Amino acid sequence: MNGMELGGMTFQHPWVLSLLLLLPAIAWLKGRFGGTPGVVFSSTGALEKIGSRRRSRVGGLLTSLALVALACFTVAAARPQLGSTITRVEASGIDIMLAIDVSGSMKAEDFSIGNQRANRLDAVRQVTERFITERPNDRIGIVAFAGRPYLVSPLTLDHEWLIRNLERVQIGLVEDGTAIGSAIASAAKRLENKEAKTKLIVLLTDGDNNAGKVMPLTAAEAAKALGIRIYTIGAGTRGNAPYPMTDAFGRTVYRNVPVEFDENVLKQIASISGGQYFRATDTRSLAEIFGEIDKLEKSKIEIEKIAQYEDLFPWFLMAGIIFLLVETVGSQTLWRRLP
Repeated sequence: MNGMELGGMTFQHPWVLSLLLLLPAIAWLKGRFGGTPGVVFSSTGALEKIGSRRRSRVGGLLTSLALVALACFTVAAARPQLGSTITRVEASGIDIMLAIDVSGSMKAEDFSIGNQRANRLDAVRQVTERFITERPNDRIGIVAFAGRPYLVSPLTLDHEWLIRNLERVQIGLVEDGTAIGSAIASAAKRLENKEAKTKLIVLLTDGDNNAGKVMPLTAAEAAKALGIRIYTIGAGTRGNAPYPMTDAFGRTVYRNVPVEFDENVLKQIASISGGQYFRATDTRSLAEIFGEIDKLEKSKIEIEKIAQYEDLFPWFLMAGIIFLLVETVGSQTLWRRLP
């Protein structure tokens, strides 16, 4: 349907509204030349003081009523409609579980947010929030893990609620450690839905598997059997990382701590499941990695738009008729003029 929208109102024939521009010209011509005289006088001086002001006001009122009626008829001819368009967006068919490491080593401050030094977890939360926001049609959930995994959010399309729950991703909520295998198993369990076209786990960690009852490669094989791809991200600088500690006076001091990292296991996890491995050494590279995953996992979205409109032209037509009747009846009765 072709038309012009004005707020919540649309016009099926908007070009008709251009006729409204003629109304000021008609009013000007009417005021300048008036109508055809019914009685001709050689001189109007004797009549100048007889109700001139009242007749002028009445004549202006009658003209205004006629013009308003004409404006209503013009708007009615443009076919005004009031309504809305309902957009239905089908889910993409992609289910994503984010498995985020919250072990003590994520306190290392080798990342930055803006120009401020930040720990790894703060940077991960910021980038993860952006990733969630840019995939509005995917069901996304979050599992956090240290010595064991815990569910932060099940799969959901309510991403505002999901982002609020990112605040629950904190260091120290469970015993320390890095249970990578158990985290994969926990995330995979949330992806058992057979209706999803694509199922992904994005695993972010900065350490070696040293806790949990499930070995990482075993968990990767199980995920593969469920049709789940795993993207693994190793977070942290190479070599030493500044780690905050409290000295004897209660002050925070930083010590460079060696980074122990088994990239080979993360590469194998990704390879077994058909995913990819990435290494994030700073906030920028972490954001680029999430952007790359975003590009790799896209699907077509079905969008259905339903327009619901109610015709308003009868109301404008009725208003025009009322104004015209008032002008016609008034000019022949209460405000009758000389013939």
